[in-house]
Amino acid sequence: MNINQTVSSSVPTPESIWAILQETAKLQAENEQKRKENERILKEGFAEIRQMQKDFEQEKQKIWKEIGYLGRSQGSFAEEYFFNAFERGQQNFFGKKFDDIERNLKTRSKEQNEESDIILYNADTVAIIEVKFKVRQDHIAKLFKKAETFKILNPDYKDFKIYLGLASMIFPKNIERECLKKGIAVIKQVGEKVVIIDEGLKAY
Repeated sequence: MNINQTVSSSVPTPESIWAILQETAKLQAENEQKRKENERILKEGFAEIRQMQKDFEQEKQKIWKEIGYLGRSQGSFAEEYFFNAFERGQQNFFGKKFDDIERNLKTRSKEQNEESDIILYNADTVAIIEVKFKVRQDHIAKLFKKAETFKILNPDYKDFKIYLGLASMIFPKNIERECLKKGIAVIKQVGEKVVIIDEGLKAY
C-alpha cells in the first residue's frame, strides 16, 4: 500500500458520516429509553415507599389507639376495684371513720379545675385517694397538687385535715417507700384483699 492509498482511505465519505450519525442516533435513543425506564423505576419505588410509610403510620396510630384504650380500661378497672373496696365497709381509714364517699369528684373555677378519683369525708377530715393501675413516681407530685387545688376550689374544707393516699394494682417497692416517707398512705391489692399501709401518715 502506498502513501496516497493510506491518506485517501482515512478521508470521511458521505456513507461513513451517515453511518456514524445513525449509530449516534441509535445510542441516543437507547440512552433515552434507559433514562425513561430508570425514571419509571424510581417513581414506582418512591410510590411504594410512600405507601409503606402511609401503611406504617396507620398501623402505628391503630396500635397507639389500642394501647390508649387498654390503658383507660385498666384505669377504670382499678378505680372500680378500689372504690368498691372502700364502699364495702373499708371506710375505717387512716385510723378514722369516714361517713361519706364520692367518686370522680370534679371541682373547677375560672382558673383551675381538678378531678379526684375517690374522696372520703367526715366532720373534720378529707381523704383524697388517687387511683392508678400501675403507680409511677410522678403521681406523688400530682397527688400533692390535688391537695392544694382541693382546698382552693373547696373553701368549705379549708380548715379540714387533708390526708392523701395512692391506690394501685401494681405498686413498685421504691415508690411505696417514697409514699410512706412523704406521709402518703399506700393502698394496694394483695391477693384478693385491699391492704392499706398508713404508717407515718401526715395531714396536709
